[in-house]
Amino acid sequence: MLLNDSGLARYYAERRTPAPRPGAAVAVALSLSVTEGGSASELRFHIDGLTCASCVWVAETLLGRVPGVDSAFVSYGSGNATVRFQPGSTEVAAVIAPLHTVGWNVRPIGAAPVTDRSWLVRAGFSFFAAMNIMLISASVYVGWADGMAESWSTLFRWWTLILATPVATWAALPFYRTAWAGLRAGRLHVDVPVSIGVLVMYAHGAWSALSQGDGYLDSMAMLVALLLGARALEQGGRRQAAEAARSLGALAPRTARQLLGDRVVEVDVARLAPGDRVIVARGAEVPVDGSVVEGEGLVQMALLTGESEPRSIRVGSEVVAGAVVTDGNLVVTVVATGDDTLLARMARRLAEALDRPVAPTLADRVAPAFTAGTLLVAGASALGWGLASGPDAALSATIAVLVVACPCALALASPLSTAAALGASARGGLLIRSGQVLSAMAGVTTVVFDKTGTLTEGVPAVVGGEDAVLRIAAGLERQSRHPIAQAVLDEAARRGIALPTPRAVVERPGVGLVGEIDGVRYTLGRGPAGTVRLSTMEGTLGLVRLADRVRPDARTTIAALRAAGLDVRLWSGDHPDVVSRIAAELGIPDARGGMSPEDKADALARLRGAGARVLFVGDGLNDGPALAAADVGVAMGAGAAATVQVADAVQVGDGLAPIAQGLLLARAARDTIARSSRRSLLYNAAAVSIAAAGLINPLVAALLMPLSSSIVIGAALALGRKRA
Repeated sequence: MLLNDSGLARYYAERRTPAPRPGAAVAVALSLSVTEGGSASELRFHIDGLTCASCVWVAETLLGRVPGVDSAFVSYGSGNATVRFQPGSTEVAAVIAPLHTVGWNVRPIGAAPVTDRSWLVRAGFSFFAAMNIMLISASVYVGWADGMAESWSTLFRWWTLILATPVATWAALPFYRTAWAGLRAGRLHVDVPVSIGVLVMYAHGAWSALSQGDGYLDSMAMLVALLLGARALEQGGRRQAAEAARSLGALAPRTARQLLGDRVVEVDVARLAPGDRVIVARGAEVPVDGSVVEGEGLVQMALLTGESEPRSIRVGSEVVAGAVVTDGNLVVTVVATGDDTLLARMARRLAEALDRPVAPTLADRVAPAFTAGTLLVAGASALGWGLASGPDAALSATIAVLVVACPCALALASPLSTAAALGASARGGLLIRSGQVLSAMAGVTTVVFDKTGTLTEGVPAVVGGEDAVLRIAAGLERQSRHPIAQAVLDEAARRGIALPTPRAVVERPGVGLVGEIDGVRYTLGRGPAGTVRLSTMEGTLGLVRLADRVRPDARTTIAALRAAGLDVRLWSGDHPDVVSRIAAELGIPDARGGMSPEDKADALARLRGAGARVLFVGDGLNDGPALAAADVGVAMGAGAAATVQVADAVQVGDGLAPIAQGLLLARAARDTIARSSRRSLLYNAAAVSIAAAGLINPLVAALLMPLSSSIVIGAALALGRKRA
């Protein structure tokens, strides 16, 4: 109608073929977002249907061969793909078209997944068919001894063929698709020998039914059933690491009590904007990042800051989403909500870790060659047994070789162990950005700590002073909001000192506090380094000594690191005498004070140049250069937001222990990957050799095939259960 009304009705007379319709790739392309870059655009999306690590290689190869694509990375952990392409050379639809061609579904990241129940239906039907085929086959085997009539044997053979046909043609279809996709991409996917084995066994079973012979349809059906079950188990293992990010992101409340004039209204947090005010009552969670404008109390922020004790909060203090108000009532001005909060940013860090490709491992390089070797051994077995014992023996040995050999276990070792370690580390309190960072942590030889806010709590504490002096000092400080005033008041409360009532207290710039107590006029000001001086007109009455308090678990953490063979150092911009005292208290042999940010970065560069692999831990903006210069930079969760964003890992747990335990977990992941790879290589070499020698039949091979994958999965799950 539109063409006719526009005077273009001749189009129908001129056209020779039906009008083209938008394909699936074009429809999906319209829903994907593209990030424009300087020289190239970036496209990110999720791929449904990746069943094993080898599928990742195939997907990356297919994407990389599209004209105009510069690079393509697919995450095995999450199924997310990142593609950089030249927008002038190709279109989004052309980028994702090869994936649709081989049967993989593409959708925007975060969109609801396409519900595909066919996988479970295929697995369930395969197990049902396999059990019935084996039961019927057992009847045939028993009939050999009891003299079963040939008519019954023929009927049973045909029933097994009827049950096996949908298994071989429909249930096993995912294996054929990925095998074909691998061949198109020039990759020997692990499903190639599996597909050949299934088709050969089915063809042999069909021929046996026609010729009254004995086939292996029971082995074929059980093979497909076991493979489908193993793939389901593998996918379950892949999803475990993502749970930590989802659970962390779910900690912030979804609603808030907004203050609108004289009214308090319950609203969705997503509706709040910077500048709005919310009320947080005792026992409630803070729904936003913000600043306290009314009230005071105690806030528990252990998840975000690592502090086990509640933090004292008053007007001007900053609070973050997910913190719990344990005492008092607060009015908070909104600074950030939703995805902009510190909690959400840290949750994204873990999710992004799964989206980053893991560097090629030994398994990645060996698996294609091993698949090619398996096909060569299968061919040699067919030729050798065919010449020695005839076609039946050749067929049995060939099928057994194709079935028992599965290099998928090799490919699973690294991504599953990495995902498990990332999840365990997050649960323990250390968010590691990516698999590459985890690998780098495993090779760390030296750990360098900043002092203030890292090994120490970053707030002053009273470490000495007479009760009489502390009484007057606390009396003068009782109205002050200064951190030193809070330290003096806290110590007076700890000692049970009753505070006097001051009169005419004023603050004089450059002098300190001046006020009258018990009829005497006192001055409280700065004394020698690390002290506050209390004096009168007659002279000094006494000193209150202050120090930055060491974190409770700092000593045990340092001892654990040194026991693990790591070189531990302390570098700080604080006074060298203070740094030396802290180092001596914690048992750190190498301590340097008075270092500027540039000094730290330069010293790290020299240390790395000497062959050390360095992990640096800091919390302030001044630690940014050092975090960038180190092999691995770890930021304290309570530190500056910019530091948290630039770091390779963020400590969000209780104290410093997550850092030491995270390093040990990285080493355990490295050892698990190496051990699993060696076991898989040995297992596959032995299994293929035994199958080629004719010592196992296809059914036994089908039962042994998933064993190596199960060993790798079990090792990864055991790693994931460790406390990071």
